[in-house]
This record gives sequence, C-alpha cells and structure tokens, in this order.
Amino acid sequence: MAQSKVADLTDRIMPKGFHEKLIALLKSDTRFVDDAGELVTAAVMDRAWKIDHDLVRLLLSCADIKAKFFDEIDGHWVFNTNTFIDYVSDKNFLANSYTRFRNRIGLNIDDKFLRERGEVSLVWPYKDCVLEGGQTREEEKRKELFFNEVLAQDEIDRLFDPKVLTNWKRYTVDGAEEVTAIKRDERGTMRENLLIKGNNLLALHTLKKQFRGQVKLIYIDPPYNTGNDSFGYNDSFNHASWLTFMKNRLEVARELLREDGSLWINIDDDEAHYLKVLCDDLFGRENFVANVIWQKKFSPQNDAKRFSDMHDHIILYARTKERWFPNQMLRTEHTNRRYANPDNDPRGVWTSSDLTAQDPFEYGLYEITSPSGKVFAPGNNRHWIYEKEKYQELLFDNRIWFGKNGTNKPRLKKFLAEVKEGITPGTVWYHSEVGHNQEAKKEIKQLGGVFDSPKPERLLQRIIQIGSNKDDILLDFFAGSGTTAAVAHKMGRQWITVEQMGYVETITLERLQKVVGTRVTQEGKQGLDYDKGGISPSVNWQGGGDFLYCELLPYNAAYLDKISCASSSAELEQLWRDIAENSFLNWYVNPETPDEAVADFMAIADSEGGLAKQKQLLTELLNKNQLYVNLSEIDDADFGVSEEDKALNRAFYADTLPNANQAMTAL
Repeated sequence: MAQSKVADLTDRIMPKGFHEKLIALLKSDTRFVDDAGELVTAAVMDRAWKIDHDLVRLLLSCADIKAKFFDEIDGHWVFNTNTFIDYVSDKNFLANSYTRFRNRIGLNIDDKFLRERGEVSLVWPYKDCVLEGGQTREEEKRKELFFNEVLAQDEIDRLFDPKVLTNWKRYTVDGAEEVTAIKRDERGTMRENLLIKGNNLLALHTLKKQFRGQVKLIYIDPPYNTGNDSFGYNDSFNHASWLTFMKNRLEVARELLREDGSLWINIDDDEAHYLKVLCDDLFGRENFVANVIWQKKFSPQNDAKRFSDMHDHIILYARTKERWFPNQMLRTEHTNRRYANPDNDPRGVWTSSDLTAQDPFEYGLYEITSPSGKVFAPGNNRHWIYEKEKYQELLFDNRIWFGKNGTNKPRLKKFLAEVKEGITPGTVWYHSEVGHNQEAKKEIKQLGGVFDSPKPERLLQRIIQIGSNKDDILLDFFAGSGTTAAVAHKMGRQWITVEQMGYVETITLERLQKVVGTRVTQEGKQGLDYDKGGISPSVNWQGGGDFLYCELLPYNAAYLDKISCASSSAELEQLWRDIAENSFLNWYVNPETPDEAVADFMAIADSEGGLAKQKQLLTELLNKNQLYVNLSEIDDADFGVSEEDKALNRAFYADTLPNANQAMTAL
C-alpha cells in the first residue's frame, strides 16, 4: 500500500490527536531529537528497522499507538515494522512549510524524500563530494552547515564523465598567451604543467583519460575537518561525511599513480588516525610506508586549554610498496655542521659515533687502553661493536678517537667524504629543517597574497625530493595557495594542480605566474622578474618555463555559485524562476512555479536558518549531472562551445575524440 494511502486510512481510524500523541511520545526519547528539539525521523526509522527494544517498549507504553503498530498473535504483541516506518516516513507526518514546498515541486520519489531513498549523496557548494548511504547515527542529530543532497546511484552515472575544458591560457615570461597546441613527448604523454579550475572530484575523473598510471607523486593538503578554514573550504564536515569525501577522491587518485608512485597526505590529529584506516582499505595496509611528524609550530601556545598542538601528520602510502624506493634526503649545511677535524686528519672532516652496542657479544668483550693509559670496558650489558682484531686495524688507521687529550672513552671516526651523498629519511621533521606555518605565511605575503594555512616551500621541497625525480609528473588536487606547483616548477618537475574556489585566480594563478617570471627591461638590458623567495636560492631558480590554465566548463555549477552568494529570500525567489526556465532540473522536479509553492518557499524564510534552508532547496532542484558540460555534449549547440575550445579538447583528450591530432605538437 502506498505510504500516502496508509496515512489517509490511519488518520480516519485513529482517535483525534493520535498524530501529535505519537510525535510527543517519540520526542520523549532524546535519541530522536536534534539540538533544537525537533524530531529526527531518520533516527526513528533506523531504530525501527533494527527492532530497537527501547523503541518497542516506548510504543507499547501507549494503548492507542500499541493498537496501531502491533499485532496480537497467541497472546504476544508483534511489532509491525513496515506499518510504523511507512507512517513516520509519510510526507505529511511532519508537515511544515519546508516539506510542503518540497512536495509542491516534486522533490520526492515514490513518496520518499531523497535523503530517505538514495544511495549516494552530493555535497555542494563548497568542496563537494559524493557520500554513499543514508543518514548514519552520528549524522542524525547534526544540522549540517553545508548542502547535503542524496542522489540515487543511477542518477550520478554521468557525473563522472570527462568534462569540456574552456578558458584556455598559456602563461609564459611574456604573460598570458592563446593556446594553439598541447605538447606531448614521443610516447604521446602530455608534457604540460596544468592549473585547472573546477570541482576536484570531477577534475580527477577528467584527468583519468590522459594521466592514468602516469603520476609519480601526489601530495594533498585537504580540509582538516576542524571548522576553522577561512578560505571557503567546507571544513566542518561531520566525521562520516569527511571520510567519504576523502574516499571518493583517493579512489580516483590511486588510478592516476604509477606503480612506483606514492601518495602524501598532510593532516592533523582530528582525522589522521581514521584516515590511516581508510587508506589501509583503499591502498592496502601492506603499502603503508610511514607516518611523518612535521613540527609545524616553533613555539607552544600558552592559551591552549590542554595541550598545545605543535605538529601535523604526513601519511605516506606507495601505490605498490615493493616497487617504490625513496630518494635520499639532500645533505645541507645544517646536517654537515657536526663534521669537524680537530686532529687535522688528512682525510678531511669527520664526526664520531659510539663504539658499543647493547647486549653481550662474546667477541666484543675486552678492555681498551687509551693513549693516556686509562682502561675502558664496554659497560654493563654492552659490547664493543668490533672484534679485537678489527679494533686494532681501526686504531692503526687512526679511526679511533679518545678525545683531544686521549683520556675519553673510545669512539669511531666517520669521515664526511666516505658517507653517502644523501641521508635516509626519518619520520620526524623539525621546523628548523623544513619550515613552519609562520614561514609559509611570510612566503605568501612576500608574493603579495594572504592565505590562511599555506605550507612552507621547504616542506614540499623535501617531499618532492624524496618521492620524485626531474621531469616526473606530480599532482595536487587541493591546490590552495599553489605551494606544491610552485616548488615542483622550481625543481624541474611536471605538475598538475586543481582548485575550485574563487581565489584560484587571485592567489594560486598569480603565485605561479610569479614563479615563471615576467620579462622586464632595466637600464637597457632584458631580464626576468621572478619569485626569489622560498626555496629559490637553494635550487638556483632563475625563472622560466610555462603552464596551461583551463576550467571545467560550468553549466548548473554557475547557478550553484549564484545560490551560494544570494543574500535575501527575494533574490532567491527570482533565481528560482531563472533556474526553472534556463537550467537543467532533476527529472522529478516540476519546472512550473505555482503560487502555492512560492508561498511555501517564502514561508521558509521565517523559520530558524530559513535562508540556508531555501538555498538548500534550490540546490536540490539542479541536475548534478549537468554541473559542468560533459565531453560527450561538446557539439551540442545549446552549450555554445567555441571551435577553438573544441580543437583544444580534442588535443587534450587525444585518443578520445576524432581529429585529435589537429592541435597536437611533439616536444
């Protein structure tokens, strides 16, 4: 029996006030109400499906409700689960202006609201993501601060299709230029640095066509899920939503990695350990490499309530651990500072190390007499690391150090000239080695920008040096201020970075332009004005190179931006009429705007958080498969794709579209 028919029938046979009586009874259980005291039907239905004993006892406590939702069989009362769930999920159970409006315009399928029916949920307009499944327990009481919409799985099949790219520009030392060709090497691999504006999940699926199995290193600095991000990230997901947000993107990222590639994720304590478990599932626990601790602050915060947060995690996974090997860390002036030559040894500077080790070793138990005549034993539960004969050889070769006066316990001399050129990476990185938050903000400020949580260039330099080599392809799909791309460019790597937020043009793009540099004439001589900060001196960066900028061609995404920016209900009403006439709506939405629906829509504004609710409703109207223009629709006149863009898309997708070679050129 359809839910609406069930409700109509029960409304006729139940005593007056039954509806209100049931709501009041359910509200008496704190598990079923949100922070504002409103009943959360998703929580009720979840417990009903599980035959929750406390819920059953609650319903049995009222005779009228017991008679409605229980059947008596041989003196036993049996909970009629389906009847109860149909009743509480009926569209009129909690009728108000919000639900009436949804019903007026068709935002339900088979009398079930989208959140109750769907398998996949799309979050918009911030850093949108796909969320699988319905409400979970931890979501039930939370009133999300972002737009969360449930979509059926078969409704997102086209969402991940490759997209049309537009607004192409090539940035060189001569400024922005028109793009006439896409550079590729002799194997057909694209050899372009890319800055892409658009949703990063959809951009990753777009990149799959050309870069599957081509990326050597992925570094990402995603929203930390702390609620503190001031640059437009949706940084206050609930826990389950955030993990799924990451899962969707990491699944695609894994496909882009080379077999000898690696993934580095910068995260803090709020989600780090859960993220580790998620990555174990996606990449395989056997491919976990390390959890690096980065000291991001140089001094503790005395106003911290309990502990001062001083570090971030950098979680490292290999695509296939057996095939991934790190490069040695470069030696620096700081790491070589401990080498000296107090005895003027002709072999050069050296440092000393302990000559003993733990636990007894039969051939390492003997006494050593120093030049001053002092006798030394290895010590309790320790032994000399060499047998006596080998020790004598080292002593004869002047490789044993007893101190300047010959009175100290013997130590082994290690010469800088004989050690490896690099240093094996460790898992604790101090700010003195790789920078800290304030250093990163200073770097951005020197470039004329402001950003809330950039990363220092020295940190990315170490990651890129360990995980890649010159000309390797690097990817960062949370571009932010562009640190990864900037450092990769200076270090001679090919880079791809993606950013959706509006600051991509005012911060990210401008920073990368400054890295490339601008041709200038001073005192009659030509030169380059380029970014001389960050790691530039250490890598002898002199400017140069180029990169491509392009955008996913928006369609419904443009309306989502307008919805997000609207400041009044009247503005949203006009926007709704525009959407109904000019955008792609979900197939179950009535495109007409009857007066009754308008009245319901405007009434929502008077409720708590009314403007946000109205924005969410309008967001739900739009067909998410048409956020951006799909590549398969590039020739559809309705989208107005220019001939120039068509040619460049053919060049970008190469083997995907006909006539792809028209705009390609070999390196």
